[in-house]
Amino acid sequence: MHESAFIEALRLLPTHPAARGLADDCAVLDLGSETLILTHDMLVEGTHYLPQADMADVAWKLVTTNLSDLAAKGAEPVGVLIGHMLGRDDERFVTGLAKVLAHYDVPLLGGDTVAGNGTRTHGLTAIGRATCTPVPSRSDAQPGDGLWLVGEVGAAMLGFEALRDGTGGDHSAYSRPTALIKEGRALAPLAHAMMDVSDGLLLDAFRMAEASQVTLAIEGAQVPVAAPERRLECLTWGDDYALLAALPEDTEPPCPAARIGTVEPRGSAPMFLDSEPVLNAAGLGYSH
Repeated sequence: MHESAFIEALRLLPTHPAARGLADDCAVLDLGSETLILTHDMLVEGTHYLPQADMADVAWKLVTTNLSDLAAKGAEPVGVLIGHMLGRDDERFVTGLAKVLAHYDVPLLGGDTVAGNGTRTHGLTAIGRATCTPVPSRSDAQPGDGLWLVGEVGAAMLGFEALRDGTGGDHSAYSRPTALIKEGRALAPLAHAMMDVSDGLLLDAFRMAEASQVTLAIEGAQVPVAAPERRLECLTWGDDYALLAALPEDTEPPCPAARIGTVEPRGSAPMFLDSEPVLNAAGLGYSH
């Protein structure tokens, strides 16, 4: 079953309003005077990390990918719950976990460990506290908004290739990415819509356009990329954990950012790249 079909099937189940119709990266749960932000992501051996990867790097990436979802909501991390399949180099996994939790100053609250055979899978639930309301979603981009990117794309692609090919090149952007928590908190009170870029800039922008029922006009040359000679690959590769935000016109971002386009009323296509229509999500990024 394709990922999108599976999610559509889940939307037929009873859900809580906090689930936002399963159309966002996080659940947003109001509890009294507080609003909790909840997310859960998984890493699978051979899909999200190379089989020979340093397990300390795997632990780092597992935490960061989840905290990046919190960053896109402007949330302050409260703690994490981990699901870990035992296997090789568990000691290295614990070492990496300790380092990444200390880096973000986030406590481990609990979780579960299992033994198994074959491909390893690791899951993590991150819990955050909203620092502003309304909490940004991917579905509220408005015509006239500027489209901004915090961070660059393509560095993870280069890091993956260096690691895969054993060139000795810098692979930190792929192995140990950074969640832009401070930047997300600064943007959240201003953003009409915001999401992190995990599956490829073009695919995630397409998702924002579909969720918001607008058209996004993107200027490819304005996107900060790690490899200008491979610009299109940088726009589609993913794993960079930049932040994509729709801000009201004439709003200056409170952190370093590049304006990469404009939000327009819904037109003949959900997205235009350099004035060329993009009619569907095929080939725009990573999809399970």
